Amino acid sequence: MARRPLPRILSNGTASIARSREFARSAADSATDVLHPLITITRGLRRLAGAGRRKWADTPKDRRGPLLFLVASVVLVVALIPFGPLLAAICLMGAAAWTGRERTEPAPTGPDEAQTQRLQSLYEALVPYFSVPEDPAPLFAHGGEWDKALTSYEFDGTGRVSHLVVSYPAYFTDGEPEARARIEQLLHAKSGRGREYHFEWDEEGNQLTVNVLPPLPTDIAAQRFVTAPGETVLGFTDPTGVQRTLPVTDGDEQRDVPPVVWRTGPRSTEPHLLVVGEPGSGTTTLLRSVALQALLHGDVLIIEGSGIGDYACLTGRDGVLAIECGLAGALASLEWAAHETERRLISANRARQAGHPAPEDTKRPLWILLDRPSVLGHLAAADGRKDPQSLLQVPLRHGRAAGVTVVVADQFDSLDALSDPVRQHTRARVVLGPATPDQVEDVLGVPPRTTPTSDVPPGRGYARLGTGQVHRLQVPATPDPYDDATSEAHRRAVTELLPALSTPADAGPETGSGTGTEAEVEAGPETLSDSSADSADPADSEPDTAPTEPRTTPQPVPAEG
Repeated sequence: MARRPLPRILSNGTASIARSREFARSAADSATDVLHPLITITRGLRRLAGAGRRKWADTPKDRRGPLLFLVASVVLVVALIPFGPLLAAICLMGAAAWTGRERTEPAPTGPDEAQTQRLQSLYEALVPYFSVPEDPAPLFAHGGEWDKALTSYEFDGTGRVSHLVVSYPAYFTDGEPEARARIEQLLHAKSGRGREYHFEWDEEGNQLTVNVLPPLPTDIAAQRFVTAPGETVLGFTDPTGVQRTLPVTDGDEQRDVPPVVWRTGPRSTEPHLLVVGEPGSGTTTLLRSVALQALLHGDVLIIEGSGIGDYACLTGRDGVLAIECGLAGALASLEWAAHETERRLISANRARQAGHPAPEDTKRPLWILLDRPSVLGHLAAADGRKDPQSLLQVPLRHGRAAGVTVVVADQFDSLDALSDPVRQHTRARVVLGPATPDQVEDVLGVPPRTTPTSDVPPGRGYARLGTGQVHRLQVPATPDPYDDATSEAHRRAVTELLPALSTPADAGPETGSGTGTEAEVEAGPETLSDSSADSADPADSEPDTAPTEPRTTPQPVPAEG
């Protein structure tokens, strides 16, 4: 059956219909503007008539007769006076115009019933902590007025408190951490769990300010940050915590975010870093981010105790001296790092005594990254060898003057396995993942000023540099590009930051693989070999005759096939 064509008005008149609709809409708007006073008066007359009907219906029947007599008398008087009907009509039109105007509901000036009940509950919960029987006029009392103690408050869209200012009596022991912790725990529980609160105590004004902190951004990927040499971006924090912002790229957009910048070098007061967290909290991600930033201006030596291969993307790259996963290779590399630190100190000291500047081979920063050294310590104890952490004493103690920086990452259950030099000289601390306030205080030295939550994204935690304040921290997303779970955007962001390969692909085994294959690094006149990585003692890897000249910075060379 042949299809019938559409009528001409439907096939060719679409533009005409659209123009007609636009013209009709414009005409209606113009008419509304012109007739707006008449519409307002008509609406007012309708409202006045409705009010009159309601008044008549509410009047008892025994009073309707006198009411009718009163209305008739008023109408008669108005009709008899000169210009009375005209004045009455003018008054009626004015009242109708006032009644028919468009009204806007006034904004509520106080809390509603649910908010008042929540504030009263907070007030009652604080009474046992902010009151004593000897107080003649207590600010907190059961059944008292909450608005005198809770002077400022705000609520979010879910009806929970987002901002609160509590005035407490002067005799409260706000200088004791235990007393503060009780109040903070109570307010956290009563205001709503699952959020992070910031508590600010004003001891002079006897006021406690509670604010709900927004979540830190988790979509910032690894990239080239605008920093000076010797500055490393650990992550990003709240705008009120630091006085500096960095431009970051998020897709096609660019924005400024406040960073947590860790400064290293000869003038740094926190030359070494300790990172602690649970499995999956992002400690390896932070070390990978630090390594990518350190390779811009220095050399990196990586010791991976877990042996998973999270740093395989850095194998054979320019500036990567070695990536060791085995115990023997780790011991040999750390022993070389100790000798290299001593060599740099001796060379710099001789240059200063001769009145010359420091040699160039002592100025390039050397980074030693240890991921899970406690695992290697257990293996060393089982084999009767020395703990690799014992070789960190020289780099930790003299690393700042020699341009050597040590970064150690481990888990909470292995904190007791960390040596005293590691705990003593790592003054920059980072805690990642879910942690209790006691765990955070054990690592950072002071409790956080916020309430840690149990459900946090990877790379989320706290940072403290030296004796400074505790910052909330979100590590930039720096996943392993070889991991199948990594998104394409993050994989591309990390691969763009990788240095160029220093050895061709067909040159044999990679340098410092730590898997039992032969790996050699040039160290002055001698060569460290890991050919017996899993069988020989690390002391046997040294040549019979020790070099008499200071060692130079090693450079990876292709291993012999």
